[in-house]
Amino acid sequence: MKETNTGIVYHEDYLLHTNDYHPECKERLEAIMDKLEHKGVLNDLPVIVPEQEAPVEKIALIHGERYIKSVKQACEDGRHQLDMDTYLTPRTYEIARLAVQGGLDAVEAVMGNKMENVFALLRPPGHHAEANQGMGFCIFNNIAIATRVLQKEYALKRIMIVDWDVHHGNGTQHVFEEEAEVLFFSVHQSPAYPGTGALGEVGRKEGAGYTLNAPMPPGSGDGDYLLLFNEIVLPVMDAYKPQILLVSAGQDAYRGDSLASMNLSKQWYAQMADLLSKGAAAHTEGKMILFLEGGYNVKAQADIVFNVLNTIGGWGLPLEEDSRVADRPVAENAIRSIKNQLKQYWDVLK
Repeated sequence: MKETNTGIVYHEDYLLHTNDYHPECKERLEAIMDKLEHKGVLNDLPVIVPEQEAPVEKIALIHGERYIKSVKQACEDGRHQLDMDTYLTPRTYEIARLAVQGGLDAVEAVMGNKMENVFALLRPPGHHAEANQGMGFCIFNNIAIATRVLQKEYALKRIMIVDWDVHHGNGTQHVFEEEAEVLFFSVHQSPAYPGTGALGEVGRKEGAGYTLNAPMPPGSGDGDYLLLFNEIVLPVMDAYKPQILLVSAGQDAYRGDSLASMNLSKQWYAQMADLLSKGAAAHTEGKMILFLEGGYNVKAQADIVFNVLNTIGGWGLPLEEDSRVADRPVAENAIRSIKNQLKQYWDVLK
């Protein structure tokens, strides 16, 4: 393994928020760490270990104080569910704050030029969490809080978020959809949970045109995503010229994931990471932070996270690959519609 400017965020306590009967369980993260150890990269990989829980005032940059207090109280009262999909444990409130801090530590490392890019291996995930509501396995919106800190403490004016999780990042979109300082792009299966992220959701007021949604039909595969990135994502990135790139990295569009119906291969995630990494190199001096979101095929997610780190770290190790299966394009019409919707805001798409 080459010397790397790539690091990860990890804390053993992220395993304490878990439910043996739920797809968002500690085994997701255990498998990733086991994979990195098995591949012989863990000893040489810088690991950021958060030393404290995020201060409530940082979480309150995104979430209402009443909601924050309600999560704390629910855990103290021994409630088992935040909603039908999102479970709680007695430790969830503090672990969710520790996850937020992991994202903030990644920001500090990248903005302080200690690392070029970081994969924050956080649990619980965050991109579905709304300002006053947790949902979709998410408690606090890790990537949104980190984004607000980048705006307030580092004075960044152009932040790009790419959400490649198979489910639309509703919480993140709703926080920033009136702002031009954050360009939010989500590619997701449609129809699927949570039912948001329609083509016509393009932002409002000063943020009109800075929310880009790519609802893709079930069965979309590597070729469809490559077309989407080449035709829309990368040209818009070149036009926007972000100062940092953030990624909501959920691996549940993988063809073997139980909670979706997409057709991506393990090797496509390496290619997607390569495309975004090159975009970051061109515009952000390589500054990129990935935040773990979904991905419920435990073994495949571990392979994919290794592939992504291998790629952005420039390690040059063999990828974990699927045997090739038929990848018949199914999304050409959808991509054409996405481009037609967005070209009124982006001349580069005309």
